[in-house]
Amino acid sequence: MRALPTRVLIVWVMHSGANDFANNALLFAERLLSGRAKAVIGVSQKNIDDYVKEVGSHPSMIVVPNDVDISRFEQASEPLPSTGFRQIVQIGRYVPEKNQLQTAQAFARVAAAEPDVRLLLCGVIENLEYHAAILKLVDDLALTDRVMVVGPQSNVAEILRGSHAFAMLSSSEAHSIGFLETLASGIPVVGNAIPSFAFANEFPGVELLYTSDADTGRALLDALLQPRTTRPLNGLTLQSTADRYLALAIACDVLNPRVGLS
Repeated sequence: MRALPTRVLIVWVMHSGANDFANNALLFAERLLSGRAKAVIGVSQKNIDDYVKEVGSHPSMIVVPNDVDISRFEQASEPLPSTGFRQIVQIGRYVPEKNQLQTAQAFARVAAAEPDVRLLLCGVIENLEYHAAILKLVDDLALTDRVMVVGPQSNVAEILRGSHAFAMLSSSEAHSIGFLETLASGIPVVGNAIPSFAFANEFPGVELLYTSDADTGRALLDALLQPRTTRPLNGLTLQSTADRYLALAIACDVLNPRVGLS
C-alpha cells in the first residue's frame, strides 16, 4: 500500500458485520494507512460508525450497500421437482454470530412436528470449535439423519431453488449478501430482528423476530407453508451499486479529496 504511487486511487471498503478494528494489528495498520485513502466506504452505517470510533473521521465517508445479481436467482424463484422431503437451509460462516446452534435447536421442534423436513447448514468453517459444537448438538438431538452440516458451496442459487425456507438467525450483520440472495430467490425467510434486516420487514414471506427456540421453531413451521414470492430489491442490484461506485470515482477525481462525499 505505502509503495503505491500517490496518483493511484485507493478506496477502503468495509464488509464485515463485526468490528474488525477490535483487532489491534488491524487497527494499527488502518491508522497508519488511512491517510492514503481517497474515500472510506461501508456497506452499512455500522461500518462507518465503527471506523469513526476506532480510527477517527475521514473527510470522505459513504455507505454503499451490498448488491445481488438478480439474474442468478431468477430461475431460483421456481422450485426444483419434489425430492420427497422439504428443506430448510442456512448459509453462512460457522461463527457464533451466525447462530447455527440456535437454528439446530429450533429445527428440533420442526422435526418433531414434520417428519419430511430436513435442515441443511453450509458455509466456510471459520471457527473450528463452533463447528464442532454444532456437530455435537446435532448428534445429541439425535438428528444426524435429518441435518446436514457441510462446508462452503458454490451452487447457492441451486440450493435456494431446492429449499422451502431459509433461516437467518444472525446476531449481527453488516449488509448480508446471503440475505439479499435469499430475498431474490423468493423463498420464505425467518430471520433475527436486527437493524440490518429491518429493510425487509414488510416484504412478503419474511418474518423477523427476537428469537427464542420456541418462536423460531414456530416461525419455521409457518414458513414451510408459504409460497415463493417476488420481492422488490430496487437499489440493491449490481447495476445500482456500480452506479454508486462510478459516481464516487468521478467525485474523487474532480473534487478536492478533503471534501466529504456523504
